[in-house]
Amino acid sequence: MNGTAGTETDVIVVGAGPTGLLLAGDLAAAGLKVTLVERRPPGISNMTRAFGVHARTLELLDARALADELVKTGTPVARLRLFRRLTLDLSRLRSRFPFVLITPQYEVEHLLERRAVTAGVEFRFGTELRALRQNAEVVTAEVTTADGTRETLRARYLVGADGHRSAVRHELGLPFPGRSVIRSMVLADVRLAEEPGELITAGGSGDTFAFVAPFGDGWYRVMGWNRHRQVDDSEPVGLDEVRDIARRTLGSDFGMHDARWLSRFHSDERQVPAYRTGRVFLAGDAAHVHSPAGGQGLNTGLQDAANLSWKLVSVLRGEAHDPEELLDSYHGERHPVGATVLRSSGALVRLAMAHGPARRTVRALGAGFLNAVRPAADRAMGQVTGIGVAYAAGRGAHRLTGRRAPDLRLTEGRLYELLRQGRFVLVAPRGAAPQGPHTPVPGRVIRASWANSARHDTLLVRPDGYIAWATD
Repeated sequence: MNGTAGTETDVIVVGAGPTGLLLAGDLAAAGLKVTLVERRPPGISNMTRAFGVHARTLELLDARALADELVKTGTPVARLRLFRRLTLDLSRLRSRFPFVLITPQYEVEHLLERRAVTAGVEFRFGTELRALRQNAEVVTAEVTTADGTRETLRARYLVGADGHRSAVRHELGLPFPGRSVIRSMVLADVRLAEEPGELITAGGSGDTFAFVAPFGDGWYRVMGWNRHRQVDDSEPVGLDEVRDIARRTLGSDFGMHDARWLSRFHSDERQVPAYRTGRVFLAGDAAHVHSPAGGQGLNTGLQDAANLSWKLVSVLRGEAHDPEELLDSYHGERHPVGATVLRSSGALVRLAMAHGPARRTVRALGAGFLNAVRPAADRAMGQVTGIGVAYAAGRGAHRLTGRRAPDLRLTEGRLYELLRQGRFVLVAPRGAAPQGPHTPVPGRVIRASWANSARHDTLLVRPDGYIAWATD
């Protein structure tokens, strides 16, 4: 069956992974018409690589009333022990979620898909992007459905959240510079006869490294690498290979058995030079990929989506003071974050692969430094968990501008409960009637007061939980 059809919508989102689902749900919840295109058929596979949700991502999910439900699906881990020497104490994070949540990606997708469906997103499963063009007013996407029907979709904007082999990025003709950093990594979901001594167990011997983490339902995710077995991704993985890596690295294979999933893959470090091309944006793995060290991939993509969604809403509702500047700020804010994640995850995997006495001595000294110097350890935790991410502010801006707002105690409730309305929150001293900056229109601002009567400053918090403006 062949034919053509045309559909008009506000935003087309390509890719129904976590990044695309969060973005589409945000836009639809704000009253916009959203079409989500996904080449996979309906249904979510439970065999996924991502399994860690960091504190900042949980805060963003809290602002969507999803975090508490997600926490029930997994195992919170407050202490990370790496390379048998370095311990990061996440309980020191100034967050409602001072831990990393170990839960499979499909649990995140389930909640985000349910929210998107409820908000009214139009799902087009089994639909593949074939061509893309744009002009000053509209984006046109040519797609093909599973039965061969050709369709034309038109929208004001389009977002590519379609992974590291992004068809949207390809259609834009954008390069994806970078390189492979590690080959022939193996993944396995297994049961264990004996529990490891730590909730998350990780280590590197120079020739191998291994990582073991629980899903919380009796299954464990194991990741491993062996310097002396570098083969193509297509080479089958046997459970004996995974056991061997674990024994070499961790001293035990913990009685691994009943593998439900085995996979081999390679890891790249790549980043697209432009997150915005006219009316088309890239987010998540379509914009950046990196090593799995630190578990930052899923989290960085969801944070991309949270940054972009409120900006598109503001522009499409006609509420932005300078629409082009606001949309450009997506690249301006998130591209540096993506570059930092590439560096930090790359550094972690290189430490795990440290080969030879000299490099392993450097690793030991670095671990000792972080264990002994709390400010340095806190900065490292802030980077990995996203709590420390901040955006650049203009010259003369208040010192808090661009920083993440914690879950402030207000007379109207918690800040992140108020953010569930998708609006700016202007926080002022009790009894004050401050006038904030002119960026958000009045209908987009919730006014709130400090629960602490000793606070005399005023903050304007963006819908994504970052401080847009402040004054003492």
